[in-house]
Amino acid sequence: MSGVLGVIFGTICVIAAIVLLIKRYETKTVLFGTGLVMTIAALEPLLAFDAFQKSMISDGLIWSICSVMGFSYVMKITEVDKHLVNGLAKILMKARPVLIPGVVICTFLVNISLTSAAGVTAAVGAIFIPLLISVGVRPATAAAAVIFGTWGSMLSPGLSHQPIIAKISNMDVIEVIKVHAVTDIVAMLVAAATLTIMAKILKEDKGYVDETNSFNVDKDFKVNPFYAVMPLVPVVMLLVLSMQDVRAAVPWASRIGIPHAMLIGAILCIAATRTNPAKATNEFFSGMGKGYGDILGIIMCAAVFVAGMKSLGLVDAFINGLKNSEHIVSIAATYGPFLLGVVSGSGDAATIAFNESVTIHAQVFGLEPVNMGSIAALAGAIGRAASPIAGATIVAAGIAKVSPFEIAKRTAPGAVLASIVSMIMLLYM
Repeated sequence: MSGVLGVIFGTICVIAAIVLLIKRYETKTVLFGTGLVMTIAALEPLLAFDAFQKSMISDGLIWSICSVMGFSYVMKITEVDKHLVNGLAKILMKARPVLIPGVVICTFLVNISLTSAAGVTAAVGAIFIPLLISVGVRPATAAAAVIFGTWGSMLSPGLSHQPIIAKISNMDVIEVIKVHAVTDIVAMLVAAATLTIMAKILKEDKGYVDETNSFNVDKDFKVNPFYAVMPLVPVVMLLVLSMQDVRAAVPWASRIGIPHAMLIGAILCIAATRTNPAKATNEFFSGMGKGYGDILGIIMCAAVFVAGMKSLGLVDAFINGLKNSEHIVSIAATYGPFLLGVVSGSGDAATIAFNESVTIHAQVFGLEPVNMGSIAALAGAIGRAASPIAGATIVAAGIAKVSPFEIAKRTAPGAVLASIVSMIMLLYM
């Protein structure tokens, strides 16, 4: 099957995949299955398996994602993440006028180390949401404040999108992060400011009384400052050692990669907390396995999906269409992943597929691959923050005892504004 018929069939398959993702079918199964169907229709089924095999051994992806997930598991078993979150909560308690944006910022910071949106929501939400409610903030607004911090992972070298964008752009992962870091932060601040203003207008920032006494804050938790800084050590190390002046002064600085930093961070966590080394080591490798299976698994299946689209000529047809309408490329790169993030609760699959099929041709549209890839990744994460069916939103809703739709109603305006600002900063400035 080829030509116009192939493009039509491929379009039907893509639409079917989107519908299945919206209906919450398992992501890897949907991507692999529809990709395989398309290659079979093109009479080239081995292309699907070739794409899967090639993506299994992509060094940059494996090194970064697996080592970061390993470190994340060590943080949990040593409980240094609890000290970081509780330490931030104690600081916030002294800054009542900026409590809502403060929670957004603190969640954003923690999400750099704990890259899972649902995971960081569970970790910080259990502390920050009751904290906000205890001072009179309505539960849905308290939960929304946490959700708006869940694209802090955009600053993490272990985020699945970073090595993909780095490979497309022929850049180092840290250099990719530097390109979109300011935009990530500004987008978060725009969302936080929007939520704060909405809370003021709707009178949801004070006056709420928890009559059920369900939201208690553990004010007696003793924070160890030394433990609290441990989750940030690897990221700070990578950023500092990537500076040109530092590399010029320290000969071995350029040799420190993501796995080095994560291993050093894990060793320091174990030594500082005197956790059983054998138990912590097993947790590190469990995290690595989880990272390969869950995150790299999606990347592998997305590669199969892209191979299917290419086999039917769908990618070429899309690229040619964009060439003739270059003014919509920026909108497509931003709001394709954004909308799928909203309707499916995850922008990862759409972003990976978009970057591997379209962003590789960014220069044809007069855009830098790193900027186009970055806006797709960021927009997908922002869209997820506005979704009522995202895992993080559902977790926050459970903690706040409200409907996920009540949270989404409060995150949607800020998410839209943040996406517009991000698109302008990354693609027009």
